[in-house]
Amino acid sequence: MYVLLYTILAGLAILPLFLYLRNPYFTQDLRYTVTCILLGLRINRIKRSKPFYSMLDCFLDKVKKHPNKQFIVFEKSSYTYRDVDKQSNKLARALSQHASVKEGDTVALFMGNEPMYVFIWLALAKLGCTAALLNYNIRSKSLLHCFTCCGTNVLLAASELRGAVEEVLPTLREQSVSVFVLGEEEEKCVTEGVNTLSSSRIQQASDQPLDPQLRSKVTLKSPALYIYTSGTTGLPKAAVITHERLYMASSMQAISGVVSDDVIYIYLPLYHTAGFIMGLTGAIERGSTVVLRRKFSASNFWDDCRKHKVTVIQYIGEIMRYLCNSPKKDNDRHHKVRLALGNGLRADTWSEFLQRFGDIRVCECYGATEGNVGFINYVGKVGAIGKEHFLHKANFSYVLIQYDTEREEPVKDSRGFCIKVPKGETGLLVAKITAQAPFSGYANNQQQTDRKKLRDVFVKGDLYFNSGDLLRIDHEGFVYFMDRIGDTFRWKGENVATTEVTEHLIMVECIEEANVYGVKVPGHEGRVGMAAIKLKDDMEFDSKATLEHVKTSLPSYARPRFIRIQVIPTRVLGRSELWGDLKSPDRAAHLVAPTLHPQMAETGQAVELGELPQDPFSQLVGIGWRRPLWDLKEA
Repeated sequence: MYVLLYTILAGLAILPLFLYLRNPYFTQDLRYTVTCILLGLRINRIKRSKPFYSMLDCFLDKVKKHPNKQFIVFEKSSYTYRDVDKQSNKLARALSQHASVKEGDTVALFMGNEPMYVFIWLALAKLGCTAALLNYNIRSKSLLHCFTCCGTNVLLAASELRGAVEEVLPTLREQSVSVFVLGEEEEKCVTEGVNTLSSSRIQQASDQPLDPQLRSKVTLKSPALYIYTSGTTGLPKAAVITHERLYMASSMQAISGVVSDDVIYIYLPLYHTAGFIMGLTGAIERGSTVVLRRKFSASNFWDDCRKHKVTVIQYIGEIMRYLCNSPKKDNDRHHKVRLALGNGLRADTWSEFLQRFGDIRVCECYGATEGNVGFINYVGKVGAIGKEHFLHKANFSYVLIQYDTEREEPVKDSRGFCIKVPKGETGLLVAKITAQAPFSGYANNQQQTDRKKLRDVFVKGDLYFNSGDLLRIDHEGFVYFMDRIGDTFRWKGENVATTEVTEHLIMVECIEEANVYGVKVPGHEGRVGMAAIKLKDDMEFDSKATLEHVKTSLPSYARPRFIRIQVIPTRVLGRSELWGDLKSPDRAAHLVAPTLHPQMAETGQAVELGELPQDPFSQLVGIGWRRPLWDLKEA
């Protein structure tokens, strides 16, 4: 009997070692399994609840649980959960009375990071409205496109963005859109068609709770938000974020290990998924405190973290590089940050960040705003965007398929079906569209919604979401991002649609044709914009006009940093053909940069950077530069 008992005890003693040898990530896998099971049970319970449980209900529960806890810290102001609840009640009543906002309306928010953004979103949720989160960097045609594609009834704009609104005001008035500028007093509003929602009107409204019947028709499948994304083709599209999707996506912080006592630093724009869902609503789901900042500042980053005792930070890859490039200080490791949550972090920057700033757990994530699958690197493997897990795969049926980058289409077998790639090879990520993993598509854009769907992938009648991203999964199950397909590239944390940039370039009088694409730049995340242009007959390149046009019509991250002047043959149709033509070594070319080069910006004259008998792409793509053209730090 003792022999049996000792044998069992010995087996239990060596079991952890055995499991570790079989799977070095057993502990992390087990913790992730337990977290996902508990989270799944809670989400399923919420889905079955009647009336349905929304992110607004989650916020109201947190108000009841800890009304006096700090929710938002912004500059010199601080707001508790109760404060935010009361401010949103006031705003809801003011919007209902003065802007005639009601259940079912879509209201566009055109403003930067500030507490008012949060107040308005909660106010709209209390009225049963959908919020369209507009990028405050866009102007003119792009702004109109984003505004109208989701059928917005009301536009709420910050006072500092009044000029951008007035540029498109005639069209908005034609569409009977009500325009309100926030904060300004009535006597300051002199533009016909622009109303004000003044601070005095808001503060005069009651702060008492609103009747839930005001949003009685809202369901789990109703749109909660419209968040704009370039997808992989064309102009920005309004991705539909349902109330169900909003709550599920907000659980990313819970999966990453964020708890109620954490203080989260948010400086990423709230019009993006990262700032709004992974940051703001994720903090609400946890009941945490948010330190909100208008914009990122490398010089103030760690001072803010120390001042407010921040424990969780968000990032995109560029942010970490900026922090690593900032001057070293003796107190670099003197902070309370324990977790960094984000995406786009390069392996070399990742290692450098940890070495300099201390033992901070990095949770690299992957996902698309409109997508139906995502990954999280809960292990912390440097360079990976996620790790496969049996529970994750059971709920989200995804696969990597062979993709022909020259033809820009999936590779098919003799039966016409897609081919799965083996472990360790790069493939296109596709995810099966199911009730568990739905794809809600884009608002009022069935054509683009259908373009993101792949049919008859493995059997007749199946339906998959096309992520547009090339990934690789190694033999340990770690997932790595390789590249993006389609007519977009990512720069400065923003998706840039090449077709949109092209459309703006050909509006310049001297430019007849243009093709825009992203090229890799050593030491920088993503790709920077390059444009190959053909000038109109008997016309010179007008750098001043080009500069002024792109500055007026495109946000800074979308402006081409390189322009290549050449003749584009009419036979070139596809992007792959264009690349092959551009990389011909016998072509001479001029590289100019109207958006960067100081001499060009000051004089308006084209600066010739040299006639290059060798292909300039060899200096930009894959091989590395033979000599730097100029510093892209401020690009």
